[in-house]
Formats: sequence, C-alpha cells, structure tokens
Amino acid sequence: MADDSIVQAVSRALDEAPARNFSETVDLAVNLRDLDLNDPSNRVDESIVLPSGTGQDTQIVVFATGETALRAEDVADDVLDGNDLEELGDDSDAAKDLADETDFFVAEANMMQDIGRYLGTVLGPRGKMPTPLQPDDDVVEVVNRMKNTVQLRSRDRRTFHTRVGADSMSADEIADNIDVIVRRLEADLEKGPLNIDSIYVKTTMGPSVEVAG
Repeated sequence: MADDSIVQAVSRALDEAPARNFSETVDLAVNLRDLDLNDPSNRVDESIVLPSGTGQDTQIVVFATGETALRAEDVADDVLDGNDLEELGDDSDAAKDLADETDFFVAEANMMQDIGRYLGTVLGPRGKMPTPLQPDDDVVEVVNRMKNTVQLRSRDRRTFHTRVGADSMSADEIADNIDVIVRRLEADLEKGPLNIDSIYVKTTMGPSVEVAG
C-alpha cells in the first residue's frame, strides 16, 4: 500500500488536469542529484513491473520461429522471423519506425546474434534490444508480464520520465505503481533517497504535482 502523501499527490494531479475527450497517460518525473551521470554505472536503467499495470496498451514485438512464434501470435502485437529481420536490416527507415512504435522486443535466444548484427545500431541507442527468451521460458507469460512493465532510463540526464498509469485508473492504483518505482530507485541508487532531489506526477496535459518524500 502506497504512502498517503503519494496518493494525495496523484489525486491532485488527476483532479487538476483539464478535462479531455481522450485517455491521458500519467507520468512521473524524477530529478536526481549528487550523481556523476557521465559514469554509465551511475545511470538508471531498470525494467519495472507495475503492480496495477500501465492502464494503456504496450506494443510488444516478438522475434521467433516455429511453435514459439505460433504461441506469441496470441499475445504479441507482431511476430517476426529471420526473413523479416533481414528485410529490416536492409531498410533502416522501416527499422527505425518499428523501434519507435514498439515499447518492448522479445527474441528467442538463438536469434539475438542476428538481431545484434541487423538491428543493433537502431535498437541499441534506444535502449530497446530484445529480452532474450530461453528455451524453457513461456513466451505467453513473458509477453503478458511485459505488458505491465515500464522502462526507467536516465541516460546522462539528471531528470527522466516514466509512465506510471492512465487517468482512467484510480489514485490508489497509480500510487501503488509509483511506490514500487520509488522503492526500486532508493534501493539501487548509490546513496538511496539522498540521490533523489524531487519527484513530480502529472497527466499528459495537466500540471505537475510534487510527490512528498
């Protein structure tokens, strides 16, 4: 259960957001301090499963063949094989479009080397290299888990953003998601909470509301 201060901040962000005729994402902005982000070991790069889900569709593409590909078709947005991979390697515009439209990639482990060869220069800088699927992994389980996953990436910037829900969700659900993210950050950062300067929550078009520590 999230702290009351987080629930109150989310409630304010939802209440103060102007009415829209479409569903808005709820985002978290995290400001870091006292970290040398030029050193890659200090950067935030985490995949986090949100307990309440993201509240929105997450685009997932699977690279697979055979039975794994057939099973993936039921849960993934697209399933690509080795021939598709080669075609993308020859068409950088199509590869970039796919990378920008897709939240997460999953690939059978034996395809990872070819993916690195054909798409490494497109997916690598975007932080979207696929999650390798081992022979005993259940592709359906992996994809369904990823639908509730967000990526935290600071790169070399002191401020970074991540999705924590949608305005169709309750304040408690969104607050539970934020609580998981904050706890993970505090556990992973060198000085824990001392490396977090401030945290704000907002809807896409709404005002930022500070989440009290």
